[in-house]
Amino acid sequence: MGLGEYLCGEMRTHISRIARIILPVAGVLLLPACKEKKQAPASAGPKGPKVLHAEGIVVNPVVFQDNYTTTGTLLPNEEVSVMPEVSGRITSISFKEGAEVRQGQVLVQLYNEDLKAQLQKLRAQRELQVKIKGRQAALLEVGGISQQEYETTTTQIQSIEADIAYAEAQLRKTTISAPFSGRTGIRNVSVGAVVTPASVITTLQQTGQLKMDMNVPEQYRSELKPGMQLRFTVSGQADTFTATIAATEPTANSATRTVKVRAVTDNRNNKLGAGAFTHIVLPFGHNDQALMVPSQAVIPTNREKMLAVVKNGKAVMTPVLLGARTSDKVQILNGISAGDTVLVTGIMQVKPDMQVEVRVNQ
Repeated sequence: MGLGEYLCGEMRTHISRIARIILPVAGVLLLPACKEKKQAPASAGPKGPKVLHAEGIVVNPVVFQDNYTTTGTLLPNEEVSVMPEVSGRITSISFKEGAEVRQGQVLVQLYNEDLKAQLQKLRAQRELQVKIKGRQAALLEVGGISQQEYETTTTQIQSIEADIAYAEAQLRKTTISAPFSGRTGIRNVSVGAVVTPASVITTLQQTGQLKMDMNVPEQYRSELKPGMQLRFTVSGQADTFTATIAATEPTANSATRTVKVRAVTDNRNNKLGAGAFTHIVLPFGHNDQALMVPSQAVIPTNREKMLAVVKNGKAVMTPVLLGARTSDKVQILNGISAGDTVLVTGIMQVKPDMQVEVRVNQ
């Protein structure tokens, strides 16, 4: 091999090595420029108006029964803890646990022999003073005694009569009677026990009629009328019972904005028990032309509730007044009319006067 051929071979080898280094670098440098040239045509041309694609419904009148459901508690019509008014020792118990008793029936008797003796003494003293007063009246007419002596005896008689009235009142307190007819509870004392005014002897409940308390939102105040019928159920029973509203609180609770309502129900068959938890349905009204929309269509704002109504292909943000609710719908009392198209999707993206292509769901 000649010198010339050797030199030519070495040059080709160096050129090949340089090309392998330069060409990849040049490709990397030229790639962004190529991309920019390819993307340039896509940015050309004016942008069109933004169109919202969403689903909506046409609002049509429907039949709606405005029922409000809540919970309550059954209470005895009358309930009292039987407690003595004075301290004393129990000498007899005249009732059975869980039995019916009549109003005025004696339940418990406390020891009262000391009070009876005191009362007998006072009555004897009064009788004596009355005789003295009679003799003094005869003497007073002939001037045998002064007017002051006669008036002193009269005052003593009045004082003794006051003591007799007090002793009789204390004696009555030793006999504990039923304040009303009802059913007694569990007896907490035995004969011979010493009780005080803080001792609970038993309870007395009147359960032939039961009360039922519940809380209802203030917005239904005008619908709550005495005599209004409602339905309720209790756990563990398949029957549906009825009750009648008896009264409502005149003011609403400032914290919960609810009104306390009391109803009464007949329980002469003893199917219901006081203290039971109830599920209540209040039938407030029947509307044949109610406008109902899905709950998710309502747009809450700081001041009011709104719906996105589509008119002439554009969104109109319309303030509305809400009414009763169901599990998935809400009644619209004011703000829209029958036949309006309301958006149910895209409400987070919709803006006033935005063009909307709506797909109506039936």
